[in-house]
Amino acid sequence: MNLSPEDVSATVRGFWSRRRFVQMSAATAVATNLAGLAQSETSTGTTMIDVPFAKRNPKIAMIGTGGRGTNLLENLIAADAQIIALCDVVKEKAEHAASLVTAAGAKKPDLYTDGPHDFEKMLARSDIDFVIIATPWLWHAPMAIYGMEHGKDVAVEVPAVTTLDDCWKIVNTSEKTRKHCMMLENCCYGYNETLILRMILAGKFGELLYGEGAYLHDLREELFSDKGEGLWRRDEHTKRNGNPYPTHGLGPVANYMGIQRGDRFAHLVSMSTPQRGLDAYRKEHLKADDPRMKEKYVEGDMNTSLIKTANGLTICVKHTTSTPHPYDRVNQIAGTKGVFYDYPPRIYLDGQNADEEFESIDKWKEFQHPLWKSEGEIAKKLGGHGGMDYIMLYRLLQCVREGIAPDMDVYDAAAWSSVTPLSEASVAHGSAPQEFPDFTRGKWMVRKASAIGTQS
Repeated sequence: MNLSPEDVSATVRGFWSRRRFVQMSAATAVATNLAGLAQSETSTGTTMIDVPFAKRNPKIAMIGTGGRGTNLLENLIAADAQIIALCDVVKEKAEHAASLVTAAGAKKPDLYTDGPHDFEKMLARSDIDFVIIATPWLWHAPMAIYGMEHGKDVAVEVPAVTTLDDCWKIVNTSEKTRKHCMMLENCCYGYNETLILRMILAGKFGELLYGEGAYLHDLREELFSDKGEGLWRRDEHTKRNGNPYPTHGLGPVANYMGIQRGDRFAHLVSMSTPQRGLDAYRKEHLKADDPRMKEKYVEGDMNTSLIKTANGLTICVKHTTSTPHPYDRVNQIAGTKGVFYDYPPRIYLDGQNADEEFESIDKWKEFQHPLWKSEGEIAKKLGGHGGMDYIMLYRLLQCVREGIAPDMDVYDAAAWSSVTPLSEASVAHGSAPQEFPDFTRGKWMVRKASAIGTQS
């Protein structure tokens, strides 16, 4: 959702006190794991693990038709999705998105553009059963919860939520309403990520030991833009010091390791460098009297978090968006029989060659994901992050249309997103270990491997 500067200011003022209270409370409570224990007792429903979608052709509403929302919409249209309604605070954005739907030969979606809460009117409709949320992070939790409470399955952009309190809220609401809430983590559907996952499940890497995921992306120009994410994302750098955006790198590694499916995140430690990048950038690019020169940034330029799993595996997660750095998610996994690194993709398996040199993954095309075999060409033509956006949304629609459980569920959304508040708490306490709540309440021990890897 594209917000005007006035909308952003009003939203931030309205949520600021609550957000700071939640963050400060979490930083203290997490250290003794009280937050997770207390919230786990509030569930009023049974697990949503392996619960299938109600079989149907979903009737979709979208909240947020800015850059990311429009990209998602284009991929949904290509996958023949039914788009019933669109919501955005900027009417022109919603109108443009609607024109994409009608250009494809479908009926014009109903538009909801009357302020930040008009989504509530849209989601009160009984003829909508699925909502996709592509808005600023601040709105993800309240919109997802509202959607589930009004009978909709929900798919929300990353990160799903930003506080431990909201992690538990989406879990408990999903269980109570019996509606799914999943995170749209597109990186889990990349060509390399899906191929390597299937190699891992075939035993090619032996017993897994460690991995690394990251989001290393120079966003300085975008953060200081006067449109799109520049209207709200820079403000996040004034609020927290941790890893605010962990899931692009972490999600694939979590799938490799079977997190929530035989293993789980146990605890993490986190540390951040000083903040320098945004100060240096604005000094060079902004005028001295620009109001943004008065902003105080607290997020360290590089955050590094180390996660230990219940089975003893380790994961390194990194984040930087305020320094010059080529785009990189690292995407590393290693086991007793070999190791894979991405950017560029390269693999080395035990005994692969006498020179102990990495090789291309091209020789392992037999492990290409079936969706990349059948839908790869159209995915690449659409171009959403190399095609992974289309594969993700095609698969999501497939799950609903065939009435099967989602590949990624509310427990994944909560666990992966919880790295943000836990990293903040660890940084605030001198890199002290922080325990992960068990959002599955013990059921991670009996789950199967990710369906992304087992789909035939």
